[in-house]
Amino acid sequence: MSVKPPRPMGPPLNALRAFEAAARLGGFSRAAEELCVTPGAVAQQIKQLEDWAGAPFFDRQAQGVQLNALGRQLLPMAERAFDQIADLAQGIRVAASPNRIHIAALPAVAQLWLSPRLPALRQKMPELEISVTALEEPPNLEREPYDLSVFYMPADKGQALVADQIQPVCAPSLAAQLQRPEDLSNCLCLVGSVWANDWSHWLKDGAGLPELSLRGPTYSLYSLAVQEAVNGAGVLMGHESLIAPLLKAGRLVAPFKRPVATGLALSLEMRQPVRDPLARFVAALKGA
Repeated sequence: MSVKPPRPMGPPLNALRAFEAAARLGGFSRAAEELCVTPGAVAQQIKQLEDWAGAPFFDRQAQGVQLNALGRQLLPMAERAFDQIADLAQGIRVAASPNRIHIAALPAVAQLWLSPRLPALRQKMPELEISVTALEEPPNLEREPYDLSVFYMPADKGQALVADQIQPVCAPSLAAQLQRPEDLSNCLCLVGSVWANDWSHWLKDGAGLPELSLRGPTYSLYSLAVQEAVNGAGVLMGHESLIAPLLKAGRLVAPFKRPVATGLALSLEMRQPVRDPLARFVAALKGA
């Protein structure tokens, strides 16, 4: 009679993924953000992996976790393994849909800058299948299923499309009340939560009034704050690259005409190696 003893179980893939992310990023919280789970879930998965291995990979301390010698030894192997898995997944995607372009963009960029350009690009390149996902943070293009990301980044990172400048903007009907920056204290000043520090930045560098007290609502969607500014609800700190069409059309005006550079640029990054459909799309996007 044949004997078939149970085979030893390998480590769970999710536990390996949690270890690799935590070790690479330097903590459970940052790994949780990348993996879209809670820090507690990451800790539990790593503990499961450590129990399977019979040894810890992290030193637990009051101020956080520290990768130990065994963890440091295993990290390069884990990185290579998940890089290969990501390459396999990308290879499958490309083989199945070679003309698909998946873009990740900041929500405001996707709505106000990218979306208006897409109809002409689709008409110019009808063979391409273009999809867009709105994200709050740039993705890891080596690991995540995106071909292109469009975000505000430091000017020396990515391919800069346009320098980021900010200044107060409002509906023409409201502009008559704003003769000097001090008048902002008498108006509602709209805030986009993604750029909560824009007002303090501009008041300091554009108006020389760092102590001016402002009031107004905060919007989780910058595009909604833009629409409210067009509606006359208040004064918005406008990112010129996003609201340029509204300024050109006269639906928004800049009452003080004092733009301030943020030190960032609207920039793009491409997954490497760059495929021909992506290269053609990016070239057309830059010219749009």
